[in-house]
Amino acid sequence: MAREMLEGEGYGILETLNAEQAVRVATGYAGRFILLLTDVVMPGASGQDLAQQLGLQRPAMKVRICRPFPSSRGSSSSQMLSRGWSSVHQSFSSFTTERLMEKVREVLTTKPASP
Repeated sequence: MAREMLEGEGYGILETLNAEQAVRVATGYAGRFILLLTDVVMPGASGQDLAQQLGLQRPAMKVRICRPFPSSRGSSSSQMLSRGWSSVHQSFSSFTTERLMEKVREVLTTKPASP
């Protein structure tokens, strides 16, 4: 559903079913990644684990991690934002096209905090 929404707005999308496949696709893709849009929970790894692994290959990539509820596990919001990551306490299935596009534009226009 998110892929269809984003493609409808003109974004090019590489969609995968799990973290292992995402790493394989990212490794084999020569083009530029501007955003990783992932769920916090997925088969094979957490969204945060995937973002950290892909961030080593593509340090300029921004990240949006969606999750259905606040989590006490993992990086704090300030740590995530300092890395150019952002999270939202909302699941993919509850996004309207407008809300998803608002959040994508928000993360793409936010500059990471200086170290």
